[in-house]
Amino acid sequence: MFFASDNSSPAHPNVMEALVNANKGYTSGYGDEEAMDGVRKSIRELFEAPNAAVYLVATGTAANALALATLTKPWETIFCHRNSHIEEDECGAPEFYSHGSKLTLVDGSDAMMTQEKLQTAIDYTGRIGVHNVQRGSLSITNVTEFGTVYSLKKIQILTKQAHESGIKTHLDGARFANAMVALNCTPAQLTWKSGIDVVSFGGTKNGCLGVEAVIFFDPEMAWEFELRRKRGGHLFSKHRVLSAQMEGYLADDLWINLARQANQAGQKLAAKLSKFSEVEFIHPTHANLIFASWSRATHDKLAAKGAKYNFWPADPTSTGSAEEKLSARLACSWSTTDTEINQLLSCFS
Repeated sequence: MFFASDNSSPAHPNVMEALVNANKGYTSGYGDEEAMDGVRKSIRELFEAPNAAVYLVATGTAANALALATLTKPWETIFCHRNSHIEEDECGAPEFYSHGSKLTLVDGSDAMMTQEKLQTAIDYTGRIGVHNVQRGSLSITNVTEFGTVYSLKKIQILTKQAHESGIKTHLDGARFANAMVALNCTPAQLTWKSGIDVVSFGGTKNGCLGVEAVIFFDPEMAWEFELRRKRGGHLFSKHRVLSAQMEGYLADDLWINLARQANQAGQKLAAKLSKFSEVEFIHPTHANLIFASWSRATHDKLAAKGAKYNFWPADPTSTGSAEEKLSARLACSWSTTDTEINQLLSCFS
């Protein structure tokens, strides 16, 4: 019963097979290999963006930090939600790679920025010239850190606000496929057609070993990103290990099917948990992440049976009444089974 992270799920056999096949013989490196040419072509077709610049890195942190550093000067700020991944889980990487850009934290329920809060933050920034940091970029996380999904309309409103203030826009899509499946939209609709300038397109959480694409819809930004990727130590010499994974991931819509499996598992688990009176949901379940609370006694039963998940926001103290409600995050992945779901549910009463 492993519900701790979709990031910890195994790589899909098709991805592994693509990696093994790519290991045969000699090939160019640093992204000049034939497989990467195919990846660029596939991603440009999927996103309906024939001129997009496409790059691969091994981690989501590298994808986000390098993309945002390309969009944001050191004396500028990155607008993001208070509970965004770049704020809570990247150890200051965006600030580090941008050489000092700050994060301006914007509020909103369920980890989603509101139009009003974003406008207030934008209006407050750079108001007395050289004495302030300036407006830089906007970063939206979708699926959010609380498992919710921004609608296309919400994204369009936020990106329009940003562009009207001269701000470039970034989408943190570590769970891009899960958001797209939840919205029943196309990659283009979720990105440039909704005002996104650059997207971190994740694979690691959805069936890959470790690969993320960074896609610039304005290719004029590409050269600076290439330099930053190299200078930051994220340009692989044996680049085939990245391009092969992405090649296998994209083939025959595997990436969509895996996200659909993860979302369906999350929805099924949430629906069944809702039938237990002790379970209280903290945030809506839009995709594959569930945030809920239940009694310490049931948490103890789950631990005794080997269930793995994360208390949220942190591990509780070891003492407390059996009836005390403790909150948790459950993550379903492409490999989550009905057996695992039923085993977990058997601990509730």
